[in-house]
Amino acid sequence: MGKLARLQSIDMLRGFVIALMALDHVRDFFGITPFSPEDLSGTTPAWFWTRWITHLCATVFVLLAGSSAFLRGHGSGIPALSRYLATRGAMLLVLEATWISFSWQFSYNVIILQVLWALGAGMMLLAALVWLPRAAIALVAALLIVPHNLFDAWQPASVLWTAWHQGGFVPLPAGFGLQGIVVVYPLMPWLGLIAAGYALGPVFLWEPARRTRFLLVAGTVLLAAFVALRAFNTYGDPDPWSAQGKGMMFDLMSFVRVHKYPPSLLYLCVTSAIAMFLLVLFERIRGSHVLSLFGRTPMFFYVVHIALAHFLGNLYFK
Repeated sequence: MGKLARLQSIDMLRGFVIALMALDHVRDFFGITPFSPEDLSGTTPAWFWTRWITHLCATVFVLLAGSSAFLRGHGSGIPALSRYLATRGAMLLVLEATWISFSWQFSYNVIILQVLWALGAGMMLLAALVWLPRAAIALVAALLIVPHNLFDAWQPASVLWTAWHQGGFVPLPAGFGLQGIVVVYPLMPWLGLIAAGYALGPVFLWEPARRTRFLLVAGTVLLAAFVALRAFNTYGDPDPWSAQGKGMMFDLMSFVRVHKYPPSLLYLCVTSAIAMFLLVLFERIRGSHVLSLFGRTPMFFYVVHIALAHFLGNLYFK
């Protein structure tokens, strides 16, 4: 099979969320506040929305990693794709546990498992799943994503459950030389999302008009599901929304304030819907664009920017 041409819409969406990610991490190191940006009792709309929009980043990275894996396999074949995913996934896990964890701390007190952990584990899972029919992969995705919030109230003191579902701190014995492991991205929903991205992959082989129609419909369905479930606090997020008594803006902020750690079903619905609409937008932009440059080299930017923002933040507050 010949090598597929890169889709500019995918590169541009990746570049866009990289810019958002940089905004979020600069805020972490430069915009220190006595309140969480999403704490409605203390935040302002500007702080809230600056943080909220960056929720797109993880969803886009993981979803498009699955779709990109499909496109790679379409060109190279399943055996080569499976080998690539297994080795690439293992490399991301090592990178997360070493350089990225160090970049957040400028020390090595804990191992922090975030988006590269989710991507790496997801790729290693896909290395096995790609041998299955795409319908079976889509079913695995649904079984990992949709029932995730059914288990919110069950929080056993289990290392495996912490890594799989709830996230949190896992202490290590003194002999390890580390305080412990911080699981920021528990795997269950993220593995489902990368599998969903793989199942979505064939859409990016369609001709543009058909692909655009599908993405618009998919985005609309996901957004409608989010609104319907959220409006009545039916299912899909552990914290119900409520009127805040501080005007419509704070009511809207409460409505969209959904869980990222771990990602709730409603979090994945609303962020995936926005991702679909942005893909449609970027499909209509022709010619080279600076976002595509960042989107073609997302790993390089990610590996460099955390340490750089941390270093500059330390200089700024000296």
